[in-house]
Amino acid sequence: MKNVLAVFRKEMRSYFLSPIAYVVIGIFLFISGYFFYGLLAQFLEFSFRSTLQAQYYRTLPPALNVNEYVIRPLFLNLSVIGLFVMPAITMRLYAEEKKQGTIELLMTSPISVFQTIMGKFLAALALFAIMVAPVLIYCGIIEKYGSPEWGPIVSGFLGLILFGASFISLGILLSALTENQIIAAISTFGLFLILWVIDWLASYAGGTLNAVLSYLSLTAHFDDFAKGVIDSQHVIFYLSLITFGLYMTYRAVESMRWRA
Repeated sequence: MKNVLAVFRKEMRSYFLSPIAYVVIGIFLFISGYFFYGLLAQFLEFSFRSTLQAQYYRTLPPALNVNEYVIRPLFLNLSVIGLFVMPAITMRLYAEEKKQGTIELLMTSPISVFQTIMGKFLAALALFAIMVAPVLIYCGIIEKYGSPEWGPIVSGFLGLILFGASFISLGILLSALTENQIIAAISTFGLFLILWVIDWLASYAGGTLNAVLSYLSLTAHFDDFAKGVIDSQHVIFYLSLITFGLYMTYRAVESMRWRA
């Protein structure tokens, strides 16, 4: 555990001593803030119009669900934003080590491959958690204008963390396969995009292929979290994807260690 924390601290320093963390967090908050403002403004306008219409016809105004109109679309939008910014978090984890020539020192150090991978993984996940944490401020603003159900908010955050952890595990793998950060970022984005839209292909397939492609869709598994549903099937999917990504990274790094 001590070695994992050592790698974790090293990676966190690397993030925050360079522009990466500030740029990624800034871009994420700017775009997420834009979407939140648009969703909240749309909800308030619709609520205002519904109230005026109810007063005109002398009926009760409809009960509008702020979770349905704001929170669920917000979490879905956050997952889309993550699709674009996550490669910037993972692209340097091993590619930079290779380019700077420090990978040999890392491979010959007393720190095991598993400890190294877990330290890097947890550092990237911590940065992602820091990135999405300010979204709680948006939820506080929603509390001012309505009475949101906090169950979907909690499940939405859980889904985001699992979603981000899955992306990070795959991003580390692709970073371990190249020494060029640009190639790592582009290939990671390409893989994320394929997993994002794979359910579109499922609609044109039949039988077993349809079931497999639908199951691999990140969108299908995240949607229930945004609705407030924590299904063990979706949790198992993300945990399996995380395990697969970390295991394949272990195999890739282990081969580098033998060569070193």
